[in-house]
Amino acid sequence: MARPLSRTSPLMTGAGSWHPVSRLDPITRYGIVLQVFVLFTVSGGMLWYVGYNYEALTGNPITKLHPSTYLIFLLFAWRSFTFGNPINYVVEVANRRPAAMLMVLIATVALVSVILRQRPNMAGLVDTFIAPAILVLVLSEQDERLTRKLRVVLHLVMTANALLALFEFATHTLVFPYRFEGLTFATDMRSTALQGHPLANAMLTAAYLLALVSGAKTIPLPLKAAMIGLQLAAMVAFGGRTGIVIVIVLGSISIAHQAFTAVRRRRVNLVVAAAALIFLTLAPLAVAGLYTAGFFDQLIERFISDGGSANARVKMFALFEHFSLRDIIVGPDIPTLESARRITGLEWGIENPIIRMVLYQGAFFTLLITIGFVLLIREIIHRRAGSWLPLVGWLILLNSSESLASKTTITAKFAVIILCLYRETIRQPREGRYLEPGRIEPDRPVSRAAQ
Repeated sequence: MARPLSRTSPLMTGAGSWHPVSRLDPITRYGIVLQVFVLFTVSGGMLWYVGYNYEALTGNPITKLHPSTYLIFLLFAWRSFTFGNPINYVVEVANRRPAAMLMVLIATVALVSVILRQRPNMAGLVDTFIAPAILVLVLSEQDERLTRKLRVVLHLVMTANALLALFEFATHTLVFPYRFEGLTFATDMRSTALQGHPLANAMLTAAYLLALVSGAKTIPLPLKAAMIGLQLAAMVAFGGRTGIVIVIVLGSISIAHQAFTAVRRRRVNLVVAAAALIFLTLAPLAVAGLYTAGFFDQLIERFISDGGSANARVKMFALFEHFSLRDIIVGPDIPTLESARRITGLEWGIENPIIRMVLYQGAFFTLLITIGFVLLIREIIHRRAGSWLPLVGWLILLNSSESLASKTTITAKFAVIILCLYRETIRQPREGRYLEPGRIEPDRPVSRAAQ
C-alpha cells in the first residue's frame, strides 16, 4: 500500500531528487523579507536623493549595483555558513534549482569576458541575471510561513506603487523621477512611482495584474477585483500602451476560461455572478466618465504619437549592415557601434534585448545567456498552474524595450511574483500524483493488476 504524502515527508525539489525541507534561521527569514522589500521599493530616482548614483554611467562603481543585489549576496553567504558547510549548501541548492545555478555560472563567465574585453554592461549582468538566480537559489528553501510574509509585502508594495502613480498623475508631480547622470526628462510626465521608470512600472504591473487574474488564490474575490481595478488605473498613469493591450487581451481570455470552467462544472456562485453582471453594466459608464474627465488623454496621446519608438524598432535592423559576420559573433567595436547607432537615428537606444545584446556582447554570449535565462524561467514556473499567463505577457513586454540587455531588476521581481502567488504542486514519489504542499492524500488500496 502506498504511503500518503505527510507534512513531514520529503518533498521533490528539483532534478528528480528528494530533500527534506530546510529550516530557515530567523536572520535568513527576515533578511529575505527585507531584500524583497528593498527590491520592489527602492528605485534609482530614490537612491539619487541619498547620493547613490545608480542609473548613471559615471561615478563610484560600488553604486552601479542595486542595494537588493548586495543584500541577496550577503544572505546567500550567511545561509551557506549557517547551513553547516558552505560547499554542502551550494550543492544542496544547486540540486534543488539546477537551472538557477547554471544561470549564475553562465552570467559569471560572461561577466569575466566583458571585463577582459572592456565591453559595457558589467553591472547589468550582475543585476539582471546573477542576482535573480541567487534569489531563486535562496528561495528554494522557502516554506509556507515565509511565502505568506512575502505575499503580504508584495501586495502592500504594489498597492502603494499604484496609489503613488495615481497621485503623480493627478498632481503632475513626480516624487522619484527617473534620472540619467542626475538629469530628469522634463518632457516625460508619465508616473514613475516606486519603480523609477514608466516602462519598468508598466512591465511589472502587467505581470502582477495577470498573476492576480490567474493566481493569488488566497485573496477573497471582492478584494481581488478591487486590487485589479486599482492596478488597471495605474497602468493608464504609466502610459504603457503595449502593457494595457496585453493585460486586456490575456486577462479577458483567462477570465472567460475560468467562467466557462465554473459553468461547465456547475460551480457558479450566485453572488459572484450577480456582482459580475453589475460590473459589466457599470464599467462602460465608468470608462465613459473617466474619458470625459480627461483621464485617458495622456494614454491616447501615447498611442497617436509614440516619440519614434515604432520607427526605432525598424531602424535597429539596419545596424547589422555595418558589421561583418565575425563582428556579430564576437561583438563589434564599441566606438564604431555607437557611431553607427547615432547615424541610424537610434539616439535613445536599441529597443529590443536580443538585438542589443547581440550587437554589444556578440551572438555567442547572447546565445549562452538566452539558454540560461530560458531554463531559469522554466524552472521558476515549473509545476505552478496558471503561471503561463503572466509569463506570456511579461515576455512580450520584455521584447518591446532594452530590458534584459541593460541593467534591470525586473527578472528578480518577476521571480518573486511567481514564487509567491502560485502554489507549487508536488509529485508523490511512488504514485506520481501531484498535490499542493500540505495536502494529504488518503491511502488507496493497490489493485490486483498493479500487484
